[in-house]
Amino acid sequence: MSALWADPVFADFSSLNVLPLIYDEKKQRCNILVFDHERAQQQIAKVVFEEEGKGRKHPVYRFYDGAGDYVCEVRYGSGTANALQRGLWTHTRNGLKYFDSVTGGWITYAHNLVLVKLFSHALIATSTGHDAALEELKKDIETQKKMSALN
Repeated sequence: MSALWADPVFADFSSLNVLPLIYDEKKQRCNILVFDHERAQQQIAKVVFEEEGKGRKHPVYRFYDGAGDYVCEVRYGSGTANALQRGLWTHTRNGLKYFDSVTGGWITYAHNLVLVKLFSHALIATSTGHDAALEELKKDIETQKKMSALN
């Protein structure tokens, strides 16, 4: 499999950000996950090519680990394909062991719509914006620690 990762087509694989936000609207909670590409690369043991079919208009390469568990897939759609029909993709539920939760599991947003807005903006901001926001959040955390120490 190391030859697969050395191929130029996978040159940018480690720089991709796969950050799914899974939400349960009824319970007003979400879980934010990060795809562990290094673990995925190390564990992938088999790649299976599947032609069109099973509701798909385009072929797909599915990646499986040594236990036969799904990791991710690469879809090859034509110019008529939408974003979900081409490129690197994963069924988070099926590849869950290759994701780490940023939020430590499900968190509620029922009474914190600012948090939801923060996440939505963070997903489309640049790394410069992320750095600036992180500094502000660190200041807020330090303020909380000082207030907690006084009580």
